[in-house]
Amino acid sequence: MPPIRYTLTPSDPKGHLFHIELIIQNPDPEGQILRLPNWIPGSYLIRDFAKHLIEIQAKTLSGTPLTISPIATDQWQLEPVAEPVQIQYQVYAWDLSVRGAHFDESHAFFNGTSVFLAVEGQTEAAIEVNIQSANWMPKNWQLATTLMPASDDRVNAQGFGSYQAPNYWDLIDEPVEIGELTVIHFEAKGIPHRMVLSGQHDADTQRLAKDLTTICEFELDLWGTPYPIEQYLFIVLITDNLYGGLEHKNNTVLMCGREDLPFQGMGTPTEKYQQFLELCSHEYFHLWNVKRIQPKVFQETLLQSKAYTEQLWWFEGITSYYDGYILYRCGLLTAEQYLNNLAKQMTRVYRMPGRFKQSVADSSFLSWTKFYQQDENAPNAIISYYTKGSLIALALDLIIRQATNGQQSLDNILRYLWQHYGQTDKGLEERELEAIIMQVTGLSTQLNDFFERYLYGTEDLPLPELLQNEGIEMQFRPPKNHQDLGGGLTEDAEENQAINLGANLVNTEHQTIKITHVFHQGIAYQAGLAAKDEIIALDGLKMANRQQLESWLNRKPLNSEVRCHFFRQGVLKETLLKLTAPPCDRISLQPMPNFSDTPPSGNWLNVRKKLDAISTPRMTGTVAFLFLWTFGSFSG
Repeated sequence: MPPIRYTLTPSDPKGHLFHIELIIQNPDPEGQILRLPNWIPGSYLIRDFAKHLIEIQAKTLSGTPLTISPIATDQWQLEPVAEPVQIQYQVYAWDLSVRGAHFDESHAFFNGTSVFLAVEGQTEAAIEVNIQSANWMPKNWQLATTLMPASDDRVNAQGFGSYQAPNYWDLIDEPVEIGELTVIHFEAKGIPHRMVLSGQHDADTQRLAKDLTTICEFELDLWGTPYPIEQYLFIVLITDNLYGGLEHKNNTVLMCGREDLPFQGMGTPTEKYQQFLELCSHEYFHLWNVKRIQPKVFQETLLQSKAYTEQLWWFEGITSYYDGYILYRCGLLTAEQYLNNLAKQMTRVYRMPGRFKQSVADSSFLSWTKFYQQDENAPNAIISYYTKGSLIALALDLIIRQATNGQQSLDNILRYLWQHYGQTDKGLEERELEAIIMQVTGLSTQLNDFFERYLYGTEDLPLPELLQNEGIEMQFRPPKNHQDLGGGLTEDAEENQAINLGANLVNTEHQTIKITHVFHQGIAYQAGLAAKDEIIALDGLKMANRQQLESWLNRKPLNSEVRCHFFRQGVLKETLLKLTAPPCDRISLQPMPNFSDTPPSGNWLNVRKKLDAISTPRMTGTVAFLFLWTFGSFSG
C-alpha cells in the first residue's frame, strides 16, 4: 500500500457532500499536521477552501479513536501516534465554478485543492486515490480525469476505481468530473485528446473535434518538440450563461453557456462560438505558458499564502493575445473576424480610466486584492493584466517583426522559453522575462524604453503607428448604440452615436435602474450619481428599465438637460443630467484601402498556416534577473 491513500465517495447529492477517507501509513509520531490549500493555481485569490470541510474524525487502523484538533483555519493536528491512522471528513461542494467543487443529482465535480488534505512533511510521497461510485448514481454515469490508473484492472469501464499520483502537487492538479458525459475523442500530432461535455446541450461534436484538432496541432507545432503531454482532456461544464476556464498540467476545466457551442448546420462560426474557441485556445496555450514555464515564486509556493509576481502580464496577457491570433493563423477566423474581435479587446482597455492610474506590472502584483476583489470603482482605479497585457503582447510582436524585417517575432521568444525554462523546470525571476526578450531579439535599447513606459508606466501603447505600418487603421469612435462594445465599421458613426451616461446600469426586480459603476468624467459622474443609486424617473416620467431610459435619452438633443430622480439609500434625490457628446472610446480596425507596401513585419496578418522550422536563438552573456474583466469574464 502506498504511504498515502485517499478514498472519495460522492455520498450525499441532496446535501452536496463528498465523503473522504485518508489513510496515512507513517504519521509524524510527534503529532501529524494536515492542511488544505488556501488558493488554487491560476486563480489568484485566497479562497479558504477549508471553510467547506466538516466533521473531521481520526482513529488508528485498529480502531482506537484519536484526537484531531484545529490549529489554524486551514490546519489540523493529530495527537502523537506511532501506527497507521485513518482520517475521515466531509466536504460541502456547492461552488459552481472552475475553481472549487460542485455536487448534486446532475453531476459531481471537484478540484483536489478543495477535497484532499495535505499530509505535512509527506507531500512528495506517492499517492493512491480511490474514487468510488455510489448506489444512488445512474448506471450511465462516467468519470473523466487524466489521473493515471493504479493498474489496468483497478478502474472499471465507467472510470471509477483506483488512481495514482507521484505526489500531492500532481494529485491536486487533476480535476475530476462525474456524470452523464458526452465524450469526444480526437488526436493531435498523434497524442490522444478528449473533450467531455457535462450538461444538456445540442452541440455539433464532429465540428468540435475538427476545430479542436486544428487548434491543438497548431499550438503543438508553435511551441515545438518535445511535446509536454501524453494525453489531454477538456472538461466542459455546460450551464445557462456562466463562463470561464482554468488551466491544469494535463487538462483544463471550461465553463460555458449552451449557445457558446456549435450547432448542427452552423456555417460561419457565431461570435459566441468564436469566443469559446478562444477560451479553448487560451487554456491549451497554458500547457506551456504558466504550467511549465513559470515564475519562480509559483514553484516555491505551498498554496497557503499569497505568491506575488509582476509577471502575469506575460503569463495571462501574452496568452490572451495568442488565443485569438492562433484562431486566425490556423484558418478558423478570417482577417475581418480577427480584427473585429481584436478591436473589441482593445475597446475594453481604452474605455477604462484606470489604465492611467495603474501599470500592468502593478495589476499583476496586486491581483490578489485589486483585480480579484474588484469594487464599483475598479474601472477608474485599475487595469487588467489580461486585456492590456494582450495589447502589450501585440505591440511587442509588431515591434519585433518590424524591427527585424519579419525575421523574428514573439514566436521565437516562446520557443526559447520552452527550451531553456519549460523543459528544465527553471523558474523565471522577476524582470527576467524583459531581459530575455531584449537579449534574444537584440533590441535592448528600443525595448528597454518600451517596458519602462508601457509595462511599468501607464502610457497608452503606440498601437496606431504600429498597426498603420501593417496597413491597418486604428480608429477611435463614439458608441453607435448602448450595446456597442467596439469593432465593426466606423462609417456613419457620428450620425448613429448614442448618448452614453458613462455608467453601467442593470434593471432591478422592483422596476428601477441600478447603477453598478460610474466612469470618471462621464455624464453620471458630472451629475453626482454614484454606484448603487437607483434611477426611477427622467423629466418626471417613470423609467422602469434600462432600455426605456436609453431610448428616452436618445430622443434628446446634445447639450440639453434632463431632470433625473433617483434613490440613494432609500432617500429620494434629484439631479440634472447634462447630455454631452459621448467619448470616442470604441475601437475599430480597418484595412487601409490605399496600402500597397509590403509590411515590414513580413505580413503579420498573412503568416503561413504551417509554421516554418525556426531555430531557437541562443542567448549570449549572462541574464540576471512575469474579464474579459469587470464587464465580461476572464479565464485562467
